[in-house]
This record gives sequence, structure tokens and C-alpha cells, in this order.
Amino acid sequence: MSSSSSSSKTIRRLEVQSPVPADIDIANSVEPLHVSEIAQSLNLSPTHYDLYGKYKAKVLLSVLDEVEGVGDGYYVVVGGITPTPLGEGKSTTTVGLCQALGAFLDKMVVTCLRQPSQGPTFGIKGGAAGGGYSQVIPMDEFNLHLTGDIHAITAANNLLAAAIDTRIFHESTQSDKALLNRLCPPNKQGKRSFADIMFRRLKKLNISKDNPDDLSPEEVKRFARLDIDPASITWRRVMDVNDRFLRKITIGQGPDEKGMVRETGFDISVASEIMAVLALTTSLADMRERLGKMVIGNSKAGEPITADDLGVGGALTVLMKDAINPTLMQTLEGTPVLVHAGPFANIAHGNSSIVADKIALKLVGPGGFVVTEAGFGADIGTEKFMNIKCRYSGLTPQCAVIVATVRALKMHGGGPEVVAGKPLDHAYLTENVVLVEAGCVNLAKHISNTRAYGVNVVVAVNMFSTDSEAELNAVRSASLAAGAFDAVICTHHAHGGKGAIDLGIAVQKACENVTETLKFLYPLDCSIKEKIEAIAKSYGASGVEYSEQAEKQIEMYGKQGFSSLPICMAKTQYSFSHIPSQKGAPVGFVLPIRDVRASIGAGFIYPLVGTMSTMPGLPTRPCFFEIDVDTATGKVRGLS
Repeated sequence: MSSSSSSSKTIRRLEVQSPVPADIDIANSVEPLHVSEIAQSLNLSPTHYDLYGKYKAKVLLSVLDEVEGVGDGYYVVVGGITPTPLGEGKSTTTVGLCQALGAFLDKMVVTCLRQPSQGPTFGIKGGAAGGGYSQVIPMDEFNLHLTGDIHAITAANNLLAAAIDTRIFHESTQSDKALLNRLCPPNKQGKRSFADIMFRRLKKLNISKDNPDDLSPEEVKRFARLDIDPASITWRRVMDVNDRFLRKITIGQGPDEKGMVRETGFDISVASEIMAVLALTTSLADMRERLGKMVIGNSKAGEPITADDLGVGGALTVLMKDAINPTLMQTLEGTPVLVHAGPFANIAHGNSSIVADKIALKLVGPGGFVVTEAGFGADIGTEKFMNIKCRYSGLTPQCAVIVATVRALKMHGGGPEVVAGKPLDHAYLTENVVLVEAGCVNLAKHISNTRAYGVNVVVAVNMFSTDSEAELNAVRSASLAAGAFDAVICTHHAHGGKGAIDLGIAVQKACENVTETLKFLYPLDCSIKEKIEAIAKSYGASGVEYSEQAEKQIEMYGKQGFSSLPICMAKTQYSFSHIPSQKGAPVGFVLPIRDVRASIGAGFIYPLVGTMSTMPGLPTRPCFFEIDVDTATGKVRGLS
């Protein structure tokens, strides 16, 4: 591979219209470049990727071996203020910034984004390809099946779910000896042997024998009988559709299941731990280990039962072996994008994959830029990016962008409630500097929290036509007073990369002038409670209150040896506190921990602050009412 140098070959100049057309109309108005041209701009040869049609390609992990000696580019994470129903435009800003860096500032740049779930695409939120003149294209392919990664996760997740219930069923009807006979059947010569994966369980049990016939009756029982406690099972089935009626179901009602009925439910596919594993893995070998270590519940004796105990870890890896490769796409202005993984931002860490970032940092090389987005506000997405993702990747960001809008800050300053589908209140459409200044306490809190990690913070103010100069100046002044490296007004939604040139320049300067090293919020060797309390303190809490269930789970995870894992707080995204209606920057509240759960394969413990829905429902009028296909051209209509 040749050394990194900017390539203007793929840069496309946009002809912007005013008012800005619908996202899908803009996306359909631009003919994407063949993805091989995008790959060539990154100095990738055809041996480095597999084509998935004309506009998508899977970049192979083997690329990392070839670029091992190349230095990394600058690493930038985009977070936001506490989200409001008004929307802050984080994805749009991420794409617009990259279009500015690549198409206007002549920098090598790669955008790293999460793959969106089809649930929101057909539900309430719509797609996640950015918006206006700052989008990933083709946006219909980005928002729908892409290259099948989420389908692979769905298949792997449900294979494991089937293995769990099947194992309980067979153990309930067979003796220890019969179980061993079926798990290790004799070959044609009458000899028994262990499958390779079984040695993982034998090692866990400290049994060093390699012939099933040599096991004592006690060893046969320990090896063959997992004795799963049905009440402890945390693994649920998944599908990538919003379906509220699958949140709680009863399985095992068929006549052949012999009365083995239990209550369970479905989550949406992106809530699967396998998605979090994909996002946090660093190699195929690492993914194999993580998938095998996933804990699905406990034995009746309280021992954790893993996917490898069930003998299915290898099969899960086979289903996921292509999904580990990031998908290469492009922005409207022809800059490269890597789309990979899309974990939930509450029960998981809400960031795209480590492998995509690692590949991108080498492809752009020193002086280039990799820009990735963190889910929800900076208190959740950026915090997890730093304390979970960067801890596992070993990568160090130089700059964090915090996206804000004047009207969202007005809401944080005490503005009227915003209800979806109803016209915006007068306060959001006319100048009100006092309301903006009051709301800047939220922005200031995010800036101070993010600066504590040792990165420079640049505030991107996503400008709307109703914003006044005085309001924009108030946001800029408050940002600088709170310690931001810079605060920049952006119009990338209306103008594409051209509208984010100043942001690109500010980010470049911020990256070049880092004076500190990455600092984590807590060390891994402190207790689970100390980690939880460190995060709660960053929210503004005065203390933490644990339910009886949470105390019990913390004690159990300590006994099982999982207390050294990082913490992934599952909290509402709409407030620093646990109460969604508390806007601004509340202080002095006691954060209640209702329950504590773990994703052992992914590698984190997640305390539940309140109730988290892992299967969204559809509204009365879902997005799918607008979605159709033009049968004359085959183009998708109505995606947003």
C-alpha cells in the first residue's frame, strides 16, 4: 500500500438548492461513485475488499496486517448536548465535518458510523444517514439491509436462544449417562471423543481428561449437565423490527415440549449482546473468545453458563465471520465512510466498531482524520466511548465535538414542552437570548465533563434559519467560558461540506494542539460501586441508591469474578439525572440503581437506572406510511 496522501479523484461538488429538499430526494439526485473508486482514494487494492454490489464493499481485516507500520491519523469523536425532541443533528454534523475536511480542506478523512436498525427506519425516528446535504449514500441501502450484518447477528442470537431451551429440555428427560452418550457418541470403531469445543468446558471444570470413557460418574454429571436455572436466563430472542407484542411471550406450549413452558420475550436485534461484541472486538480470534464467554444465565448452583458451555461459540463465530468486516460507503461529496456495528446506547455503549476505527486511522495516516459518532448526549455516548471503547481499543482521541442547537438549548433553559406532530411554540422561532443563556448550563456541563478526559472540545452549533446572531453569539461565548477550544457556527445541512469548513479548521487546530493524555473516569481495579458512583458524580448526582436486587447482583458478579469490568450505565438520554423532564444541568439528586446486569462477552456491566425498553413499539402513524418504491425506476421513496 502506498503512503497516505489526499486524493481529489472522488470529490464531488454539490449544487445545493434552497429551501433544502427532502433527504431522500437529495440522496436520489446524486449518482454515487462506484465503491472501487472510493476504495482507490484510500489506496485500497481489490484484494483488500469484497464488493457487495456497485456502492458497498466489505473491507477485509487483513488490511491491518499490511498497514501495521503506518502511523495513525487524528481521532475525533462527535457527541452532543442532552438530546431533545427537536434533534441536534449529530449524524449530520459528523458527515458534514468529514465532507469539509475531505472535499474542501484536502485532508484524508474517513467517517465511521453505526449501522442503523430497521426498527426506527420504519418506526418513529426514520433513518440515520445524516440529513440535507450531509448524508451517506445510497441512503436507502445504508438504512435497510446494508451488507447483512444485523441479519447475521439475528441468526446467531437466535441460534444461541434455541440452544439454551433445547439443552434444558434434553437434560430434563435424560440421565447423566444418556446425556454423555448423546454428547459424545461413539464412532464406527466404537470410540468416543470430545468435540474440540468441549475442552473449553472441561478446562473450566478443571477436568484434564481427553477420553469421555475415563470420566468418573461425578465428572460426567458436572460435564454433561449444565443444570440451567430457567429463572436466571437473561438471553432473549431478537428481530430487527419494532414489535411491542413480542416484549413478553410464552414459549414451549407445543405438545412435543412436554410442558416445558417459560416466559421470555424478544428484543430488537441491535440490543443483542452479539452486536456489542461485534463493536468491541479487535480481531476474529478476539471475537471468537468474546462470543464463547457470553453468559446466558446461571446454573442452579449459581455458576455462570456461557455460550461455550452450550457448545455453540464456534458456530456463532461462523455466522459472524463476514460481519466482522466493516462496510465501505461514501458521502454525498465522495468522501469515504466505514459503517460498522450499531449497539444500543443505553444497555450497550452506543458506538461504531473498534476494527473500523483502527482500519480507518491507518488508511488516512498521519495528518489524516477519522471522525466517529457516539450515541445520545456526551454524558452517555462520549463517556462510554472513552471509558469502554478506548479502553479496549487502546486508541486515543485528540478532539471531541459537542453538537448543539439554539432551539434545543432554549428547551434546556426552561422553554415550553415540545410535542411531536404539534407546531413549535413561538419561543423556539423568535429571538430569546435569556432562554438560550439559561440552557447553556447543559452545554457547559458536557464541555467540562468531556475536557476531563484530556481531549480538546470543539462545539458545533448547528444553525437554523430562525437563529439570531445574538443567540448564536451567546452559545459561542458560553462555550468558550466553559473551556471549549473553539465554538463554530455550522450550516452543513443546507450547504454540505462548505457549511462546515470553519468546523473542520477548528477540529484540525484542536487535534494539533493537544497537551494532555487520555484520562479515564475510573480505574478498572476499583469496586463496581465505586465505578458506578464515579459516573453518577459526573452527572451531578450527590449519591447513589441501590435496590435490593441491584445489591444482590453486584455481590453475585463479584463472586463470579466480573468486578474488574468497565461500567455501561443504562440511563435515560433526556437528562443528566434519571428523570427525563429535568432539563439543563440538575445537581444534588440521588441516582437510583434498580438492577445490575452484565454483558460478559462484550466486556461490561450495565446498571439499570429506571426501566429500559429493548423492544420499541410502533406509533399510530409509523414512517412506513411514507415508504414505497417507484416501480418505473426502482428507486425508494419516502425514507427520511
